[in-house]
Amino acid sequence: MLSLCLACALSPVGAAVLDPVDRQAPAVEAPTLQPVVVEATRLRGVPAFETPASTATIPLGGENNGAGGDVSEVLRGVPGLLARDRRNLAQDTQLSIRGFGARSTFGVRGLRLYADGIPASMPDGQGQLSHFSLAGGDRIEVIRGPFSALHGNSSGGVVQIWSAEGAPGDPWRARAAAGSDDTWSAAAQLLGAGARVDYNLALSRYDTGGWRDHSAARRDTANLRLGVDLGPHRRLQLVVNRVDVPEARDPLGLTAQQMRDDPRQAVANAHLFDTRKTVRQDQAGATYEHGLGEAHTLRLMAYGGRREVMQVLPIPAVAQANPLSAGGVIDLDNRYDGLDARWSWQRGAARPLEITVGGNLDQQRQHRRGFENFVGEALGVRGALRRDERNSVDNADLYAQAWWRFAERWSLLAGVRRSEVRFESRDRYVTDANPDDSGRVRFSHTAPVAGLTFAPREDLRLYLSAGRGFETPTFNEMSYRADGGAGLAFGLRPAVSDNLELGAKWRGRGGATLEAALFRAETDDELAVARNVGGRSSFRNVGSARRQGFEAAWAAPLGAAWDLRLAYTRLDATFREPYLICQGAGCTVPDTEVGAGARIPGVPEQQLFARLQWRGAAWSAAFEGEATGEVMVNDLGTESAAGYGLLHLEAARRWRGRHGELRMFARIDNLLDRAHAGSVIVNEGNGRFYEPGGGRGWLLGAQWDWTR
Repeated sequence: MLSLCLACALSPVGAAVLDPVDRQAPAVEAPTLQPVVVEATRLRGVPAFETPASTATIPLGGENNGAGGDVSEVLRGVPGLLARDRRNLAQDTQLSIRGFGARSTFGVRGLRLYADGIPASMPDGQGQLSHFSLAGGDRIEVIRGPFSALHGNSSGGVVQIWSAEGAPGDPWRARAAAGSDDTWSAAAQLLGAGARVDYNLALSRYDTGGWRDHSAARRDTANLRLGVDLGPHRRLQLVVNRVDVPEARDPLGLTAQQMRDDPRQAVANAHLFDTRKTVRQDQAGATYEHGLGEAHTLRLMAYGGRREVMQVLPIPAVAQANPLSAGGVIDLDNRYDGLDARWSWQRGAARPLEITVGGNLDQQRQHRRGFENFVGEALGVRGALRRDERNSVDNADLYAQAWWRFAERWSLLAGVRRSEVRFESRDRYVTDANPDDSGRVRFSHTAPVAGLTFAPREDLRLYLSAGRGFETPTFNEMSYRADGGAGLAFGLRPAVSDNLELGAKWRGRGGATLEAALFRAETDDELAVARNVGGRSSFRNVGSARRQGFEAAWAAPLGAAWDLRLAYTRLDATFREPYLICQGAGCTVPDTEVGAGARIPGVPEQQLFARLQWRGAAWSAAFEGEATGEVMVNDLGTESAAGYGLLHLEAARRWRGRHGELRMFARIDNLLDRAHAGSVIVNEGNGRFYEPGGGRGWLLGAQWDWTR
């Protein structure tokens, strides 16, 4: 059926409207790689090739053949990074880097996220990917390893998306796709540039009936980037974005037996309580850069936003009879804002030097309420108030870094960041049986980082880097105490990690690239799930942990029309000390030991990605393979999600006309229809650890690029 649809879509009927691209591909010279500067390193004049850090840049150009509904589509193939599409917009993408962030049951923790230089992570470390606009994006940058610590709290890695700058001639784009499971998407990107102002407006909608039962969802995003040239060495950038998820159904996790019986099912409680989530976020930010002569630059950034979340959980009414229960409906209203100011200085000459000094202030104001999820016999509706608190978190950071080529073959990058993070909660739901749980706590940390790069040849760099980072508990991790008591878990401590990395980078003249790194992170006061019941997780510090391994990425052109990309990750993530955990839904006193050497759940030991692509003059095609090793789903290691390998196939054809280009594309995911666990819910208290990945699915789409 798919092949028939594709043949019709790419038939000569379309060719009657547009002239086909020449069928004979012209001779292609070996490409010359341009220097890539990763802006998240804060080094304006230093290419990524020269930095002693593992970085990756993923272009978001016009040849993406996915639906555009999930960031995981484009993050495949980055070594050390695991992006899992949960087939569940109520819980967002699972994202981890070198094992950091793997414990998150929803959202992103342990990593720093940015959109056009504006934080997409709250001051407490909780982040979301939902407002990343793939339709308007130019590229995504990823930093792994010690230098992530220069971004402050919860920086086990950094992921940043950049919108495309406006371009002269108003190159506009419209895109639509439809596929399996009543899934469709539509997007438009409007680019333009005048003498002083350029713009990028991107609008998109993603709608799906869901691969699993009770998983239908819709997400609307809008992103506007304006650039204003204010004169020599002065520029203002304005960014406004909005995301609206009006109602995303949550099918919840499955047990191993349920997944074997029917991976597309939703558990009974998902239907009984109509488990679902609503998200609305509006955000705006401005960045102003002012050059002072040829060497000095001042950069000021300010932002603010509001994120509203309502979620219905499947907590039985009998469990809410406890006077300390927070109910079964979560209502969160987050308001946040911040500013960042930095000064940079660059010196060229024989021994180039670049220095950056700055500071930032961020604040988050959260109104958290909990309601019963029933009214009388009606379930899944907002009932009586059971929790009402005003929470706030503020951080004040100072940072400095310098890059210096102090000898012909040697360069040094060093930096330090001082962070102060303050949490406060004011309890407004106080009864005779539920006391006042107000409180506050403050954390501080100094993060030093240094890296040395050696250039034995023009095409080779060897480097060694080390640093110390930290991760405070987020408000969501503080929200429920492991002992079952009311109020926030103010007894949690930040996890502190010492990171070490040894790496190599090679660039061949024909366009081939190779990057490899050995890494180790030793963590004290590791944060881990203490128990997970009814969709609510509580956390505790469990001592020391270690994440160590090897990663490599290779890319090379194979002749004029073929390209090959490979990425491999080997990760050994373990707890280094024994600790006690709760077993069973009613447990509040840990009584079961997890032995030293147990694997950290949610982290596969091995990942492999391969993509072979062919580009002709009019046609293109690609074959992808990805493999993931076994993943433990609980601390005790009594259950695991089996490893799997998937194959994907895509093809596209282009027609060029006088004013634009039409491109039609098709993709088949999971070509062999392999059953697998797409993601896992770590330590889920009911044993429903597994979120099945999608079976074989198809997608057909069209994209029209034109100049007004």
